[in-house]
Amino acid sequence: MSAVGAVASTSPRSSMLDWLTTTDHKRIGVLYIATAFGFALIGGAIAELIRLELAAPGQQFVDASTYDQLFTVHGTLMLLFFAGPLAIGFANFLIPLQIGAADMAFPRLNALSYWLFLFGGVIVMSGFLTTGGAAAAGWTAYAPLSGAAFSPGAGMDLWIVGVALVGVSGILGALNFMVTIYARRAPGMHMLRMPMFTWTMLVTSTLILFAFPSITAGLAALYIDRHLGGGFFDPTRGGDPVLWQHLFWFFGHPEVYILVLPFFGVMSEVVPVFSSKPLFGYRFMVLATITIAGLSMGVWAHHMFTTGQVDLPFFSLMSLLIAVPTGIKIFNWTATMWGGSLRFSVPMLWSIGLLYVFTIGGITGVMLASPPIDYQAQDTYFVVAHLHNVLIGGSMFAGFAGIYFWFPKMTGRMLDERLGRLHWLLWMVGFAVTFVPQYILGAEGMPRRIADYPPARGWDALNFLSTVGALILAAGMLPFLLAVWRALRRPPDQPADPWGGNSLEWATSSPPPHHNFDRLPPIRSFRPVFDARMAAEADAETRRAARPDGAAGADDSRAGPSETGAA
Repeated sequence: MSAVGAVASTSPRSSMLDWLTTTDHKRIGVLYIATAFGFALIGGAIAELIRLELAAPGQQFVDASTYDQLFTVHGTLMLLFFAGPLAIGFANFLIPLQIGAADMAFPRLNALSYWLFLFGGVIVMSGFLTTGGAAAAGWTAYAPLSGAAFSPGAGMDLWIVGVALVGVSGILGALNFMVTIYARRAPGMHMLRMPMFTWTMLVTSTLILFAFPSITAGLAALYIDRHLGGGFFDPTRGGDPVLWQHLFWFFGHPEVYILVLPFFGVMSEVVPVFSSKPLFGYRFMVLATITIAGLSMGVWAHHMFTTGQVDLPFFSLMSLLIAVPTGIKIFNWTATMWGGSLRFSVPMLWSIGLLYVFTIGGITGVMLASPPIDYQAQDTYFVVAHLHNVLIGGSMFAGFAGIYFWFPKMTGRMLDERLGRLHWLLWMVGFAVTFVPQYILGAEGMPRRIADYPPARGWDALNFLSTVGALILAAGMLPFLLAVWRALRRPPDQPADPWGGNSLEWATSSPPPHHNFDRLPPIRSFRPVFDARMAAEADAETRRAARPDGAAGADDSRAGPSETGAA
């Protein structure tokens, strides 16, 4: 925690107790981001062990039971305790700043949501310390594998409790974001002047309120089945195991967009700044975000084509339709860059990487939306590769773009560009080497969730190549961690607006004071800081033109893009 304290502290005397008891949205945001990355490092280490086990046929490192525990906890951590909380961390730090507010609407509720998230992750991982080990039914926890007969230990119960806690945390956070956005906007900050990141978090919060109660009900029913004699998912007692799939995926598919939409907002903040252009089609981007959210509530059963209990044409059509508003976003980001004065700083490189990686995931998602193709690819490594393309491409690449972009605002320090470029390059190479072989393995029929495979199938070379790619991804984290460590050792030295930004967070100091703003620039568009910077430059030019000798005065020399509008 002391390292976290160094990240955004405005006073070197800040103590551990200050961070444990804080209700400041900026500190809570930093805690979320740091904790989410902590869980990601654990989940990533588990992934490396999984890939090492699969690098060659035979049991090398773990037995089948331990392998089941590893891939269950890996998926749970990366989806529920990294990607979503990372977005919530950005939202905690940025939303009040982007709408010109002093804090969240409910600061103490905000702090409670963080601690529920932290303890939920610890509880899930504590299953490894129990006699029977951690949960081993997969991160989807399909019945009857998650029932008492197949998962009798305490690890599954701890999984249920931990996931329930992070669900409650998400609901509390969503309510807080929505009330803050609706009630705390500064004068002039109309809905269609809000930054796209704030818009995506508003839509995401609405999705959370619709989707999370489903998984909460499913977890309660599962616990009742396991310990209180219920029969929700037991056909011998009149239940139906497919009911769990409906409850889970009614949460699980909107959850994909809950994980991705905030990072689409990050993209929409980064790309215009480094293209030196306004976001192309701002209103269409808002509409596309809302459309994605609406359609996402109607596609859950495309994960259930092979159950024979869902309407294939309807869910196939809905799954294909959702590609349209997603394609609008990709087109608009590309159009924003087209003809712009591009700067290939590290945040922009990660954004361009997202366009490549996520688009591949989207194309393979359209393929899986076709029931005949899905029948062949179901539960193979083709689906594993698709999932990682969508979720790593849609969240982790944009997450790194956001970290490099807002790190100066959070800490007053800039991350090293050379280390950042090395980090990006290793991940671009490592990602392709890891997951392209998995698409081929899936097409050749290799099932997922297996700890071993027969050497006669000819999967050895591709699995070994995928493992090499995973090791490259692990190596790619080292420059990032080194860059963060080196940056935090330096005193804050960054101006309010080091990138030439557009939205209100760049109108205050880096890092911001406790109350966020001493004054705000006029808000007349969705780019108020850019407007203020242009107005200041025009005023300076007018004053220079009015002087007989045309010489710039001392005041003019201070009106650069880093200072204009700063508190």
